[in-house]
Amino acid sequence: MVAFKEEFPYLRCDSGQLFEFNQQWLHTAIKRAAEAAGYPSWWLTDHITESIAFYLRLRNDEPVVPFDQLSQTVRYVLKVIGYKEIIPHFSPTPPPISLSLVEIAEAAGAGYELAFFDGLEKRMHALVLTGTDSVHLCGLQACVKHLRGAKTWTRACDTLREEVICFIREKLAADSALQQIRCSVR
Repeated sequence: MVAFKEEFPYLRCDSGQLFEFNQQWLHTAIKRAAEAAGYPSWWLTDHITESIAFYLRLRNDEPVVPFDQLSQTVRYVLKVIGYKEIIPHFSPTPPPISLSLVEIAEAAGAGYELAFFDGLEKRMHALVLTGTDSVHLCGLQACVKHLRGAKTWTRACDTLREEVICFIREKLAADSALQQIRCSVR
C-alpha cells in the first residue's frame, strides 16, 4: 500500500495487517482511557488527538507506522503533559476493519455458496489475529446477488441473505475469541 503525501501513513499491527489511521478511532481510545482514569469529558482529548494526527501527517516519508509506535507516542504525550495516570488505561485495539463480502463471494465464484461460507469463516478467524474489536462486513446485497447469479433481487436472494446473517451470528457466538468482536453487516 502507498500512503500519499499529506495523508496519514498506514498503521501495521503485530500480525502484519495494515489499517488506515482514523482520527475518530484515536479520539475514542484517548477519551475511554481518560474516563477510566477519572477524567470524564476530559478537555484535552481533542487537542491530543489533533496533535497526534499532525505528527502522523509530518511522517509522510514513512508509508507505514507500527501500531505499537503510535501507542507509545500517545503514552509519551500523556506523560509529558503531566497526565501519566491515564497511561495505564490507554490500551487501544486496532481500528475497525472493513471486510468485503463481495470479494469473498467473487473469490468463491458464482453459485459456489459452500466455498463462500468457507472463505468467510477463514476471514473471520483471521480477524482474531489482528487484535481488532470491531469489524464492518459490507456489500451483503451485492454478495448475495453474485452468489445467486441474479441480476435482480429474488426470494431466493432473501433466503440466502438470511443464511449469511445467521452464519455470521453463529460463528461470532460459537468462538470465544470472536465473541469479543463487534460486528456490523451492511
